[in-house]
Amino acid sequence: MKLLFIHQNFPGQFLHLAPELAAQGHECVALTLRVKEPTLWNGVKVLPYTLDIPKDATHPHPWLTNTNTHLIRAHSFFKAACALRDQGFTPDVIVAHPGWGESLFVKDVWPNARLGLFCEFYNGPEQAAFEGEVTPEDILRLRMKNITNHLHFAIGDAGLSPTRFQADSFPDAFHDKISVVHDGIRTDLLLRNENVLFEAEGVPTLTRNDEVITFVNRNLEPYRGYHIFMRALPRLLRERPNAQVLITGGDETSYGAPPPKGQSWKQIYIDEVRDQIPDQDWARVHFLGRIPYDQFTKMLQVSRVHVYLTYPFVLSWSLLEAMSCEAAIVASRTDPVEEVLTDGQAARLFDFHDPEALTDNVVALLNDPEERQRLGAAARAHVIQNYDLQTICKPRLVDWVQSLHDLPPSPPRHVAR
Repeated sequence: MKLLFIHQNFPGQFLHLAPELAAQGHECVALTLRVKEPTLWNGVKVLPYTLDIPKDATHPHPWLTNTNTHLIRAHSFFKAACALRDQGFTPDVIVAHPGWGESLFVKDVWPNARLGLFCEFYNGPEQAAFEGEVTPEDILRLRMKNITNHLHFAIGDAGLSPTRFQADSFPDAFHDKISVVHDGIRTDLLLRNENVLFEAEGVPTLTRNDEVITFVNRNLEPYRGYHIFMRALPRLLRERPNAQVLITGGDETSYGAPPPKGQSWKQIYIDEVRDQIPDQDWARVHFLGRIPYDQFTKMLQVSRVHVYLTYPFVLSWSLLEAMSCEAAIVASRTDPVEEVLTDGQAARLFDFHDPEALTDNVVALLNDPEERQRLGAAARAHVIQNYDLQTICKPRLVDWVQSLHDLPPSPPRHVAR
């Protein structure tokens, strides 16, 4: 089988799937912006393409900014795909993350290839409504963000979502095409480690004997509850004078609205709470930025309580990774979280908008080592049973690719030549 992977940040969600298929003897190629020169990665031939940005591009309507960017990527990718086709490569299967637009025209290049789409999320008014009243403009803006999704529905042969919540965010008409299979968690590597040492610049060396509270975002922003966590800090630090708080995440915006111009969400919420926190307590709050994965793993292994919050949105890998490390979890009672966790069974859940409840649950667990151990063990068992990469997810992902290959070709009605 010949496969083409498309992801602007390859390997992304195909981190385990692509090398597994290559190891099974399939010819795997990836086209991505991430590399500058052709390279071989875990058996996958990774090829670069470049963006061809029109010099005379005018400024589009703000709601079309994403779509305009997606079209530039799609057109640039189309040219690179044509060059690859002309070199003799014809994939049987294309697996694409359509979120950045690259795969919009791949069926015009290879009309008989089966196209599998990574269906990460379909934007709806629920996200805008989560923080308060929704304006008609909010609904229209979010609807426009789905243009690329809809254009892909017409050419996609099958879809893949990591969680049922994410799959169900898509319109009913596409539901039957989506399979739910998670990307997979390396539970063999992400596990409890009694002897772990966590070291970072400006942070005291930490072990499992220390009282460590962890919080992780890709970027520190409201969509992942950073503001709620920060509002819980003054009381949390006051009641836990020995706690060390480790906050991981960048200063950019991954999801949701950007901060006011010239500011960052990180600093906005630091400024909101800083005058409530004495200097000696603030010294125990450590912003780590983005850290290497091995250091990230040690941080989860040293965590006594891990806090996770999210809007009704994509579920973060970090939650399942913390569960795999047997961290005691305190998490928001939102739909994507409740698909994985039940309050009292493998975690403590609280209302997203209630920092006092967050603090209550964290303090209660810090005072109860037996309950922490029970919740952590149950969390790891749940991940092993449902999300383990080697025994659960990878075989299902490979089966999904094979089922995609076995579909009859469905070329689009009108193909560019």
